[in-house]
Amino acid sequence: MMRRGPLVGLVAQIAALAVIAMTIGLGRTGWITGIGYGLVICVALSWGMSVLGNGTLGPANRVTLVRATLVGCVTALVADSLQRPVPLDVLIPIAAVALVLDAVDGYVARSTGTAGPLGALFDQEVDAFLILVLSLFVARSLGGWVIVIGAMRYAFGVAGWVLAFMRRRLPYRYWRKVVAATQGIVLVVAASGVLPLTFAGVAVAGALAVLIESFGRDVLWLWRAALVSPRHTVSG
Repeated sequence: MMRRGPLVGLVAQIAALAVIAMTIGLGRTGWITGIGYGLVICVALSWGMSVLGNGTLGPANRVTLVRATLVGCVTALVADSLQRPVPLDVLIPIAAVALVLDAVDGYVARSTGTAGPLGALFDQEVDAFLILVLSLFVARSLGGWVIVIGAMRYAFGVAGWVLAFMRRRLPYRYWRKVVAATQGIVLVVAASGVLPLTFAGVAVAGALAVLIESFGRDVLWLWRAALVSPRHTVSG
């Protein structure tokens, strides 16, 4: 059953796409992609609320839902850019606001005491998808290797399905948040075109190197932890 909060988010997504269509235009590909994204968010969030017993969305989750709507707009514009030029002065500010709100929802969760597993997962997946979409957009000018940035989070998840030692719950590390924010900021700057391609490529390569280091450190920790206590590798 669809929950009220996710349904409101879906309506907001369609309304936001309509505003974009009226201001700069939006092709069929953009519409289909944007609405499809909104439907997936609505279904997935409703399912998560049901499984975790959340009757309503808390204040922090509402902020994340607004951010998810902005990410849906970015996704629609990037998809539309496959068929026609998309104004960067529209795409970049939307993506930048979505990045800024990443800090806001965390602050709201802490200040209101409403942090929980649903909000953490929702926030993480919205972050990951925005980075994936931005990497796909930037890859068109810098090369396919940029997609590794967006794909790495999902590759890590797939590895957890295949390798038992990858399923252990990782300890909290603030550095992960810093690395994730770095990817978003660098990709937005690269997408904006304000830097020459050479400099943009160096910046994105540096962001990728930091990301590889972060994921590599986590994989190494999981491997060592599994060697110490192999019976608990399937937890969390």
